[in-house]
Parts: sequence; structure tokens; C-alpha cells
Amino acid sequence: MNSYRSSFQEGLCFSAAHIHTHLQGPCTVHTYWVLPLNTSATASLPTTSLDTNGNGTTTTTTTNGSTLKATAPTFSPSSSHHPSKYHSSSTASAIHAEHEYAAHNYHPLPIVFARAQGSTVWDPEGNQYIDCLSAYSAVNQGHCHPALVQALCEQAQRLTLSSRAFHNDVFPKWAEKIKDVFGYDMVLPMNTGAEAVETAVKIARKWAYKVKGVEKDKALVFAAAENFHGRTMTAISMSVDPESRDNYGPYVPNVGAVCPATQKPIRFNHISDLEAALNAHGPQTAAFIVEPIQGEAGVVVPDDDYLTQVQALCKKHNVLLICDEIQTGIGRTGRMLCSEWAGIKPDMVTLGKAISGGMYPVSCVLGSKEVMLTVEPGTHGSTYGGNPLGCAVSIRALEIMEEEGLTERAEKLGEVLRKGLRDLESPMITLVRGKGLLNAIVIDETKTGGHSAWDLCMLLKSKGLLAKPTHENIIRLAPPLVISEEDIHKALGIIKEAILELPTLKGEKEDAVIPKEEKNVHIHVDN
Repeated sequence: MNSYRSSFQEGLCFSAAHIHTHLQGPCTVHTYWVLPLNTSATASLPTTSLDTNGNGTTTTTTTNGSTLKATAPTFSPSSSHHPSKYHSSSTASAIHAEHEYAAHNYHPLPIVFARAQGSTVWDPEGNQYIDCLSAYSAVNQGHCHPALVQALCEQAQRLTLSSRAFHNDVFPKWAEKIKDVFGYDMVLPMNTGAEAVETAVKIARKWAYKVKGVEKDKALVFAAAENFHGRTMTAISMSVDPESRDNYGPYVPNVGAVCPATQKPIRFNHISDLEAALNAHGPQTAAFIVEPIQGEAGVVVPDDDYLTQVQALCKKHNVLLICDEIQTGIGRTGRMLCSEWAGIKPDMVTLGKAISGGMYPVSCVLGSKEVMLTVEPGTHGSTYGGNPLGCAVSIRALEIMEEEGLTERAEKLGEVLRKGLRDLESPMITLVRGKGLLNAIVIDETKTGGHSAWDLCMLLKSKGLLAKPTHENIIRLAPPLVISEEDIHKALGIIKEAILELPTLKGEKEDAVIPKEEKNVHIHVDN
């Protein structure tokens, strides 16, 4: 069960050899050695040759004379770290090219990922880091999990795309797996989290007209203030964040986090705000969409009874409760769905990110037959939604969660991380909050010697830990669920060192690598 995690302690080899059994004779195969965390990333590693024969068996022989059976494949840059034509040769060249040729819709930390395994990342120069962001909780199962790579490669050789114009033989198995894991009648597949949210809003409106009997084009969908549901027009129409909304209007009507009757925001974790909105607009309201923990707002954990009260209000007014579990789901908070902490079952759930382990974009909406069957053929869909490649990877990603006990692991290690952060007793950290391995620290910038949370993240980076600020003074800490307890303690040690050093800022400064016109840009919402 723990073979994947233990590989980081022992240093194992993963090869793509077995998927090439149709080849005849010797050929060269790139083999990826997973090194222990304290091993130099630039260490000399053996090369590997592969011999395939007519009966489909394979043998790999390394230059040190040992013979290894080919195991689960992991595709990555070769062990010598020489970049191919697809890879930037250095951190500097990658950052320069991205700045010149890509739209500036992100303000990334100046670190370039060249390869990754588990909770460890390497840059093009071979420097090693602990990942405490997990691609916004998309790689809960760890970067490049060998079993996920194997599932991807095997399905890629068989069938990648059918569209929904035809049936394929993987999508129904995935739909059945989703039902078994999450307990909902039906699933509608999409690709990205924002698409799942858009889909849920569309379905809720359709349900309101066909089932609830709301007057045509009058249905309302409410959200909680400070939410993050994506970057599409519907998502930003529900947002109250100026950086997300400014200069993108006009917005989608009848969706949002403001009560039309009172013109007041519906604050997260303030049940009276939702009660006022539903008392005023209940007959016209299709749904209330909410994150069980607000991630981009700074990992804001509501009161234990908040979601229970939300569900009761929604039932009272015949309003669908939609839980956006795109970031909080798939074991991240110590439960398969974060809403389980409240003991509720929402009417609809949106999932994405780690449902495919960061290997391939997959998202979906879950709901009852009453809700989901309001969508007729031809009224909603996606060319790639339900594609066999994504479905195969997603099935394996969900299996890994169970096989490796990652949900339980997240709960246990989250307690270790939060206790360690609180034990730092630093006046710079005003609050530690989170559930499972979705956590955040709130920085008091009056105690940092004039430095920002961004500067602290730069200092952490210089010491080998990757984290990112959100809402200016909040730093999210959400490592892959496969991280070892040893690395949790190592991360805590790095954070302690950085907090002590921050007033003198001994780490790399932002303006050393970020273009001058972009320095000190504080992003309110970072996803």
C-alpha cells in the first residue's frame, strides 16, 4: 500500500519499458530514477537498454550490471536532465520566454518546474524543493504517480477520444466508479473546474424552470461573498473581488453574492445573510453554491454548524445546495468530500483537480436523477467530457486514494502540520487554520520588518519550500497527500528559519528575477 511513498526513501526506478512490447530487438528507453530527498538531483545515474522478444516479455539491463523488471512507467526528462526541444534549458530562459510570449494573467513565483515526483519538485538546474501548493490541490496523489502514468500510457495506446457522439468503453466504468465513491445517482463530465461550475449553474436553472416552476428567465443563483468558482463569466459574476471583475462587465444576470432586496453581500459563515436572501427571494431561487472551505479567500474554515444550517435553509425554500468541492474534495481535508465534515449530502457537487491526480483535466457535476435528468440531449456537452483517456486516469486516481489511505493520511498529517505551525509561537503568524492538508497561515505584516507575505514565500523558496500567498498576507500550505511526516517536519523547520530571517530578508529578492513592471504585484485571488 505504501510502495509509492516508500520509493522516495529507497530510490526506485520506473520505466516505460513494458508498454513497448510490440517492438522487436533492443531499443533505448528513458528510465526515471526516483531519488531519496537528500540525494543530489545531479547524481550520476545508470542508463538503461530494453530488449523485447516475440512473446511480449521485457528485460531491462542497467550499466551497473543488475537486471530489473520493468515497472510502472513514469515519463519525464531523462535522468541526465538534458532538455529536449520541448523543454527550456534554464530557469532564466523559461521565465524570459513566458514573459515575452504568454499573456500576463498570472504572477508566478520565479521557480520553473522541470520535473516532479510525489511532493518533490526539481528546477532545470537540478535544485530540489518541497511542493506545498500541489497545483492548487490538483496533485493530491503526488506528482507523476507511477500508477497514474501507467494508466495514462496504456489507455493512450488504446483509445483517447470518441466524443459523446459515440459511446466508448471507459466512460460508463468511470460513471459507475463515481457513483460507488460519492453516492450520487448521476454524473455529468466536463474538463475544468470552471466548466463544472458553469454546468452546475445551468442545470440548477433548468431544474428551477422544469421542476420548481420558477417563471421563465427569473431564476436566481446565489453564492457566498469572497468565493472563488473560477474565471469564466458566470464565475466572476458571482464574485465580489474587484481584481476578478473589473473591466469584464456586463456580468451574467441573476447570479451573484449580493441579495437584490437588500443590496448587501451574502457573507460566508453568516447564516443570517443567506436567510435574509432566501426569505426575500426563495420562490425565485434555484440554488446556493458554496465552497465548504473557502480556498482562495485564504482557507477560511466555517463554523461546524454553518453548512448544516445552510442545508436546512435550502430545504425550507426548495433551493438546491451546490457544494463546490473542486479544491476541497478528493481527500484534501481528511474526508473524501469536505462537506462530510458537516454530516450533509448536498443536492449537487462539483469536482475537478485531483479527481484525475493532476495527470489530465477532468471535472464533473454530481446530482440526483431528478436534477440531472432535466438536461436533455443536445442542450449541454463537451467534446472532451467523458473521454476515455481522462476517465481511465480518473478511475485510477480514485483507486489510489483508497489503496494508499490518502484521505486518512491527510487528516493525520494536517494535525501534525497545524500543531507544528502553532508551536512556532511567532508573533508574525496571527492565525493558523485549515482541515486536513488544506491549511493557511495569516501573516501580520506589521511584524515583518516591512516585508510582505510574497517576500516570505521568496525566502521559503530559497530554502527549498514552495508556497504562494493569496489575499496579500495569507500563505496557503497544501502539500500532496503523499508527503512524508519527515518532510512535514522539514517544511516546518524551513518556515521557522524563514520567519526568523525575514526582517533582514536574506533570501532572493523578487526584483532579482521578476520584470520590474511586475514586482510587488499582490494578487488577491491566486488560482
